[in-house]
Amino acid sequence: MSIDVKVTVLVGGVGGARFLLGVQHLLGLGQFSARDAEVDGELTAVVNIGDDAWMFGLRICPDLDTCMYTLGGGIDPERGWGHRNETWHAKEELAAYGVQPDWFGLGDRDLATHLVRTQMLRAGYPLSQVTEALCHRWSPGARLLPASDDRVETHVVVTDPGPGEHAGQQRAIHFQEWWVRHRAKVPTHSFAFVGAEQAKAGPGVVEAITEADVVLIAPSNPVVSIGAILAVPGIRGALRTTPAPVIGYSPIIAGKPLRGMADECLSVIGVPSTSEGVGRHYGSRKHTGILDGWLVHEGDHADIDGVDVRAVPLLMTEPAATAEMVRAGLQLAGLAGERR
Repeated sequence: MSIDVKVTVLVGGVGGARFLLGVQHLLGLGQFSARDAEVDGELTAVVNIGDDAWMFGLRICPDLDTCMYTLGGGIDPERGWGHRNETWHAKEELAAYGVQPDWFGLGDRDLATHLVRTQMLRAGYPLSQVTEALCHRWSPGARLLPASDDRVETHVVVTDPGPGEHAGQQRAIHFQEWWVRHRAKVPTHSFAFVGAEQAKAGPGVVEAITEADVVLIAPSNPVVSIGAILAVPGIRGALRTTPAPVIGYSPIIAGKPLRGMADECLSVIGVPSTSEGVGRHYGSRKHTGILDGWLVHEGDHADIDGVDVRAVPLLMTEPAATAEMVRAGLQLAGLAGERR
């Protein structure tokens, strides 16, 4: 006998999107809707917008697009981001004109998404409505909610690597420049979520958290993905007060993150790159944090006061394996029994 469950997930980009596929696999949603699911339900994803940027006159939302393409079956399977079968003619022409930034990859198919989004934003539609409209083309099998309709961008304070008159001085650059251009290999001092203090949670975000049966924190970057979501006023408070269990997944496997540069980000804020370090960074809801449960990779451990910690396989090798991770989270939340 199946159970019905409302699942809300806080996610970033590539890893978060793959985690959402696992949720869909377990629930029989989206690409997996033909499956005889043991657990039925609804999936809502609250998606990071801190990576969003204006480039080439276009509004680019990398994490929203990665989730949308992945769940809609259009992601490039090798890169994990952007369209499959992408071409790069526009990028080549921009380079021929000498247009900056020359370090950001803008694919031709991806360009269409950014053009539609920018046109709608300039016509006055909020990001949440724009995202809903874009999802009509992809049918992702989940509600994708931007963390906020307001502009909230992650900036990074670095020592300017030069050359130029500011070489050796501290300055703030957009997260995309730090991540894509410099690969996080410049002296880094802090992160700032610009605009967060004046922002508010996007439409449906707080309700998705407070009305869920379980809230899952995906194994996304704790600092610039999940951290950027938590910086939006109202979201942390909703996690603190929701009656739903809040279950987090460690992004650390064998002492390091499998994707991205979470270890560089954690080092900047003084958090050890361990499952215990990240879990303590999130903290327990019994104190001032956001977690009820914390899943770490098999063979790992974490001692976090007030948090129920369990070790299970956390390698997202394929959607079926990720679905077992999700099942373990639901079991920890008391919402699913052992596999039949």
